[in-house]
Amino acid sequence: MSQKSRSSRDKKIKNFFDFSQLADFSLIDSLKSDPQSTVDGNDHKPRPIYSGHYVPVTPTPIPEPKYIAHSKELFEELGLSSDLTKDKKFCSFFSGDIKVAEYPMKPFGWATGYALSIYGTEYKQQCPFGTGDGYGDGRAISVFEGLFNGKRMEMQLKGGGPTPYCRGADGRAVLRSSVREFLAQEFMHALGIPTSRSLTLFVSGTEIVKRPWYSKGSKYFEPDIMVDNYSAITTRVAPSFLRVGQLELFARRVRSNSHNEAFNDLKTIVQHLIDRNYKEDINPNNSFTKQVIRLAYLYRERLISLIASWMRVGYCQGNFNSDNCAAGGFTLDYGPFGFCELFDPRFQPWTGGGEHFSFFNQPFAAEINFKMFCLSLQPLLLKNKEEIEELDQIKHGFSKLMKKEMQLMWSNKLGLEKCSETLIKELFDLMVTSKADFTIFFRELSEIPKNISFLKESFYLPLTDELSEKWNIWLKKWQGCLNKDDDPKKISQSMKQVNPKYTWREWMIVPAYEEAEEGNYDLIKELQSILNNPYKEQSMEISKKYNRLKPREFFNNGGISHYSCSS
Repeated sequence: MSQKSRSSRDKKIKNFFDFSQLADFSLIDSLKSDPQSTVDGNDHKPRPIYSGHYVPVTPTPIPEPKYIAHSKELFEELGLSSDLTKDKKFCSFFSGDIKVAEYPMKPFGWATGYALSIYGTEYKQQCPFGTGDGYGDGRAISVFEGLFNGKRMEMQLKGGGPTPYCRGADGRAVLRSSVREFLAQEFMHALGIPTSRSLTLFVSGTEIVKRPWYSKGSKYFEPDIMVDNYSAITTRVAPSFLRVGQLELFARRVRSNSHNEAFNDLKTIVQHLIDRNYKEDINPNNSFTKQVIRLAYLYRERLISLIASWMRVGYCQGNFNSDNCAAGGFTLDYGPFGFCELFDPRFQPWTGGGEHFSFFNQPFAAEINFKMFCLSLQPLLLKNKEEIEELDQIKHGFSKLMKKEMQLMWSNKLGLEKCSETLIKELFDLMVTSKADFTIFFRELSEIPKNISFLKESFYLPLTDELSEKWNIWLKKWQGCLNKDDDPKKISQSMKQVNPKYTWREWMIVPAYEEAEEGNYDLIKELQSILNNPYKEQSMEISKKYNRLKPREFFNNGGISHYSCSS
């Protein structure tokens, strides 16, 4: 074990200098920078990037930064003391001022390019140069990579200013979106779902940026006004930020033979992905092509498990393009996401998403992203027919395994040992017809109710006598499927471990970022506490406030029931 890892393990890091000593830059050390990039990272104007794995770029600090919050849980896991949030250099660094960096930290950060495909169709239209060489991290800048208690983590500023991939935008994130991402990442972690994490949240005391958004109570589908927003920076943390779209970019260059090093660039970044996210599960002594096959198998396993977990808690990614799909198999990019309240298989919070990225369509969207992942790996198999066939079998096996995992997930939510597809389909039909709240219904069902009267608080409309009778029939069928040898209390407890009591309700998040705009961060901290314990029975006061149906006045409201990707 390295000295860096030992120091992190033996005591908590309390100052910026000690934090800097954990630096270990595997990406910069093992991958190639864009040959046209600058030495000092002064590279902020849009331009095409034809080769290289990253572009050195300095973040643009937000003026007069104010500390809002940090994740105590993540700090604890990383061996960091909360005292760091009072360290001036630490706060300056994570609000974008990289000039305070201490050796062996780098005096610049880095941004990466990636390709865009939507539902398996490759796009270049959003690239301002029409070639696909200008698409990538437009406002996300990685600034640190290091070893924390032996685990490698990368830290990335969201809203750190423009990069060459910014396509003419300002590279900023607003406080609204930053609060959402900061809270959502830690909430997903508390739900037990693999995700990028939240380190810190800072807001500028003076910098204002304009964004289209919704007027108070707006019923418009798209934003109807321009809003002044304070700029903010949230730092997200992950083992890596490699995306399926990144592999796609380099595979496209191989297919088009765009330059002499295209194949080696693809091979290098795939090797880097293995080293960063799959090192413990792939034997380095095997041939590289065997490692690639193993990578495809492992990623399929992780992605399927991830999507089933999303569905379990009602999460909808909203914009599940390949560039928003982490190659490490965890949740990434909390932009147009949402959590289903009123149960609707077609739930989609993002105005640009459509049904193809809706709640119940996520397994299929994931399958298409996986196909693009496999397509990106295929050039590395060097036309070896046996290995290409094996890769194809892994790709074609996705749908069957996804279905099996989904059946297992729904069975667990219902406390069943065996899946009953008929019972589950009948449940979905009843939930839609009865206007059920996804989270409240499954949590109340976890109490093993005797009849429908015990579940009435989970519906948005009163049940008719006919619906009540149908529910009682279904409940009797369901209870007949439960293991009669198990104690009902045991079944109830296992159901509560997969059916959270508290969920993300957008109408509860809006006041938090609105109050933050006025300099009051109390509600953010309150939500941190509640969302960090989603399965726990909390106080009666908390339950009355946060475990309730969405008020009628918030339905169809822009910025609450639906929202654009503008942030």
